[in-house]
Amino acid sequence: MDTKSKLRTYILESFLFTNDQNALADDDSFLEKGFIDSTGILEVIYFIEDQFKFKVSDDEMVPENLDSINKIVAFVQRKKA
Repeated sequence: MDTKSKLRTYILESFLFTNDQNALADDDSFLEKGFIDSTGILEVIYFIEDQFKFKVSDDEMVPENLDSINKIVAFVQRKKA
């Protein structure tokens, strides 16, 4: 399973409690849509660290890196590069 699919499945199942792929667009802001709050973002960070085997530093914990599927995928790709 690729990065985007892993993230999408995790977000849908853990926060939206569905497996309906149409419930979340790749560019939907988690915070603006109310899908994930600040505590939820920490859970997402733990998931990212576990799945992709790198640490997310405090200064990387910003919406520009973590506030949508596409932003997280781009962040993971930068970290793995």
